[in-house]
Amino acid sequence: MLDNWKREGVSLRTIHKWLIVSAVILTCFMIYSTYRLAGSFMHVKQASEKNIELETAVHRLMDASDYLTEKVQRFTVTGDRIFMEHYFIEAFASKRREEAIAKLELDANATAALEHLREAMHYSVKLMDREYYAMRLVIEAQGIKEYPDVLKKVTLRTGDAALSPQDKMRRATEMVLDAEYYEQKNKIRAGIQKSIDAVEKLTHNTETNAMDTFQLDMNFGRGVILLQILVIFFVVWLTSHLGINPILRAVDRIKEDCPIPEVGANEFRYLAQAYNKMYSVYKSSIEHLNFKASHDELTGAYNRAGYELLLSGVDLKSTYMILFDVDHFKSVNDTCGHETGDKVLRKLVSVLKRNFRSDDYVCRIGGDEFVVFMGHASEMQQHLIKAKIENINEELGNPEDGLPPFSVSVGIAHGSQVDSESGLFEKCDLALYESKNRGRHTYTFYSE
Repeated sequence: MLDNWKREGVSLRTIHKWLIVSAVILTCFMIYSTYRLAGSFMHVKQASEKNIELETAVHRLMDASDYLTEKVQRFTVTGDRIFMEHYFIEAFASKRREEAIAKLELDANATAALEHLREAMHYSVKLMDREYYAMRLVIEAQGIKEYPDVLKKVTLRTGDAALSPQDKMRRATEMVLDAEYYEQKNKIRAGIQKSIDAVEKLTHNTETNAMDTFQLDMNFGRGVILLQILVIFFVVWLTSHLGINPILRAVDRIKEDCPIPEVGANEFRYLAQAYNKMYSVYKSSIEHLNFKASHDELTGAYNRAGYELLLSGVDLKSTYMILFDVDHFKSVNDTCGHETGDKVLRKLVSVLKRNFRSDDYVCRIGGDEFVVFMGHASEMQQHLIKAKIENINEELGNPEDGLPPFSVSVGIAHGSQVDSESGLFEKCDLALYESKNRGRHTYTFYSE
């Protein structure tokens, strides 16, 4: 047969037939590899979207709990029944907490996260008993006639029932602003954090398995491409030896990158995967660098750079700026030492974060000067801010941690009072100056 091939040559028909058969086989493998890669990619995407939904559901319970806290606090401070109505709309109509738990119940793999979320829900429901009692005190103090049936079942203790309306209001405010109340809130947050950790662990395991499958399918695709290249080189070698011009022109087209679109499509997927990995590492590094660049190393609050960034994006119409200054901080450093002074600053930031909402921002803009941006707040919330500041000074003035007692002077301005971000700080500074003139350990709202 070899002598016959040398003498007569290889039939082009035979060569073409085997080339067509090889092309069909390789094409089928390539299509199969593409479907596998597409299926693996969709699996990774669906796993990521599902895990994002779980994390969002967990956060929704905390948001609902904070919303209830805000409404009951504002009701006890102002006595305005609209806040009570909003409270019960969330509790019995919106039901975001129950929806969050129902979302996790749909996922059989989220049992650990669901258990911790139910624990947080337990503390949230338990905290509502305290909030009901506080609201009943306000109802009695304000003489409100129409209110939800659930509050009619609340019976005031003999001592509380005998209080004057003013003392009932004060007692109600204390019940939703004191340390015991926020201790219960911290239990809710702890349960939610455990749930978030469980979701993140589930996310890691799910994505790892999905990526392993995706990597196997990618390796299968590489194998198909390698086989195709070997076949191409074999055809090039064969046509080179046979000297068939049509095949040589086909080789020229290969040299002109004619097969690149198909190969390139697979290589592009590989490059996209490699890029996404590098991009993920890059984003993580940037977020870490951004945190260090925008946060104060001593206290963990936003630093001056973070303050400037927050100020540039603030919505003036719905934001309070609250400027805090530690009274006689120099004497604390001189008397107790700078280490104690640092602990005092850290304690102040911790107290501020406990007394303000999770979506309010605490910034350190100077040695002992701090700013709190209180967003989504109208000018009608002055009573709530007063109660928070009084509670803060009460906690700072009666320490139980061995630190010296201290207080803060406060200047407050609302963004609706100014035309620019820089003007907002100027008004706060003027209000703070007035607080210091009045003897410190107090607060002043800016008023033209």
